[in-house]
Amino acid sequence: MVSAGDQERGGEIVRVALIGFGPGGAYFHAPLIAATPGLTLSVVVTSDEGRRAQALRDYPGVTVVASAAELWERSSEIDLVVIATPNRTHAPLAMAAFDRHIHAVVDKPFAVTAAEGRAAADAARAAGRLLIPYQNRRWDGDFLTVRALLAQGAFGTVHHFESRFDRWRPQATGSWRESGEPGVAGGLLYDLGSHLIDQALLLFGPVAAVYAELDMRRPGVSAEDDVFVSLTHVSGVRSHLHASALAAQATPRFRVSGSAASWVKWGLDVQEAALKAGVTPGGNAWGQEPPERWGMLGTESSSAPVPTQPGDYLAFYAGVAAAIRDDAPPPVQVHEAIAMLDVIEAAQRSARERRVVELTPANR
Repeated sequence: MVSAGDQERGGEIVRVALIGFGPGGAYFHAPLIAATPGLTLSVVVTSDEGRRAQALRDYPGVTVVASAAELWERSSEIDLVVIATPNRTHAPLAMAAFDRHIHAVVDKPFAVTAAEGRAAADAARAAGRLLIPYQNRRWDGDFLTVRALLAQGAFGTVHHFESRFDRWRPQATGSWRESGEPGVAGGLLYDLGSHLIDQALLLFGPVAAVYAELDMRRPGVSAEDDVFVSLTHVSGVRSHLHASALAAQATPRFRVSGSAASWVKWGLDVQEAALKAGVTPGGNAWGQEPPERWGMLGTESSSAPVPTQPGDYLAFYAGVAAAIRDDAPPPVQVHEAIAMLDVIEAAQRSARERRVVELTPANR
């Protein structure tokens, strides 16, 4: 909750500290925080001088500190911390925030293992603070369109769901994201796979069995850069999920097949490109996709374009503000992110042992 002191001063503003101002923090968090009513970006944590200058230029009045230790010294001035740092630091930083009675939004994956995720959730509960995993691609326009078509029964009975995040990145960069060192949580399964699995679970529910192929294709990488994961949902739907850094030509983003119709959608949500181009989020045109990129719904003999729902990353942070200020449900529940980590661990085991891994009800 917003502190009693804020309420006595007549304020309802949630004071936000952003830890990490690399591409994730600078593009996928800071602009959305700044554009959300009820939130104010108060502090940015970065030790990089170039990023420090960028934060001060883009967000006049923000305070920039070099480390989390410096941030904790002023913890009484912060209501919410947003963590956009390397994966291995996510849960430890969140638990440090809970020790200081600060809420936390944590970029995906919010923990390296499901056990670490459960420990972080327990720490948040004990502190009476919110732990909100950041799964922004629930608000991609194409994903919102899938959800709307499912709600309308447009597919009949869904049998097969195919979802891809493909990139063309033939040269390794040497980033920690390409490292297979234990505990670093590098590789595409943790990165784009977190989105793919989260979306599949949200659409079709718990998973009974997992099969995965995780490959390292590029010289110089020690973590998977080509991923295939097959999920058999308890509901009977089969999800085939792909992520690759070596897709030289575009592939469909989504294909949903059911007893009455299929829907095929090409192209990525437009919000990422807009944020990277410096477009301020919000307004009537935000998240709108041109008609030539709409997906097609129908059968072999007859199909028609379906307008893509407007993408709305701002909805996540609006939900965060409502959860802190008004006791509304968080926009992403921590148990959902733990279920995603259970699937990631099952996929790792499947690839390692070259077999289908069944999940018990306790891990669904």
